[in-house]
Amino acid sequence: MKKFIPVYVRVPLLFALVFMALEFFIDSGDRPAFIKYPLVSLFLGVFLFIQIAIEIVVMAIDNVTYSLLTDEQKAKLAEADAIDYKESAWFKKLKGFFIKTKPIEEEGEIIMNHNYDGIHELDNVLPPWWVKLFYVCILFAVVYLVRYHIAGDKNQVQEFEQEMAEAKIAVEEYKKTAKDLIDANSVTQLTEAADLASGKKIFQDNCVACHRADGGGQIGPNLTDEYWLLGGGIKNVFHTITEGGRDGKGMVAWKGTLKPSEIQLVASYVLSLKGSNPPEPKEPQGDIWKEEAKPAEPAK
Repeated sequence: MKKFIPVYVRVPLLFALVFMALEFFIDSGDRPAFIKYPLVSLFLGVFLFIQIAIEIVVMAIDNVTYSLLTDEQKAKLAEADAIDYKESAWFKKLKGFFIKTKPIEEEGEIIMNHNYDGIHELDNVLPPWWVKLFYVCILFAVVYLVRYHIAGDKNQVQEFEQEMAEAKIAVEEYKKTAKDLIDANSVTQLTEAADLASGKKIFQDNCVACHRADGGGQIGPNLTDEYWLLGGGIKNVFHTITEGGRDGKGMVAWKGTLKPSEIQLVASYVLSLKGSNPPEPKEPQGDIWKEEAKPAEPAK
């Protein structure tokens, strides 16, 4: 087999088979095995280099050995090779499909008249593999032209834009369920007892020093009445807790201490304190806040 399959085909083929076996037997997730396991790839690269080096050395030794043979020995070897080639006619056909050159003995027939300092030029034909590849490229170009410029199929730019639009929709859907990706625009008020209990715990741990345990206000304003310095409602309260109050004299920003989901919990709890009427509340500050009525949905 080594006589009929050249080293530049045999060794890379073996290399490719090993890589395919890696991909088949090793579960590497969404990344190729030879990228996820670079040491394996390095080993295979060294193995490939050694194989090629061995093949080159063996070929060189064979050539030297052949040059030392007598004419009689060369004739017997040629006869043996002829028998082998007869038994491997498929390889001759395969070689003829890809390679078409004149034997050395017949090169005199294709020597051109050009002579450059004793260097002659051969009028060899292009290799069949090159010509066939050229025709394949033409066929590909025709199919590409018909598909994308005549039939109007989506090109790469359109496919990219479609995938980006789908990804944007997927991100927005993910944000709806990802607690810590909410902001002042997407936050909603929580009313479940468990959520309000969690918000109360956060309030007691962080807010009572300024607003008292009952929310009646001390250093900070009263949180149980209808008056708000920076606006009421879940969105405004969430924003105030996140970014802080008025510059220089307001509440500090809690975004570096509390997660967005925790701020949502404590903001919902603060809104639940409205009308609780704690004893000795702080005098009203700010303006009365009334939630804007949502527009009625059209009748179906």
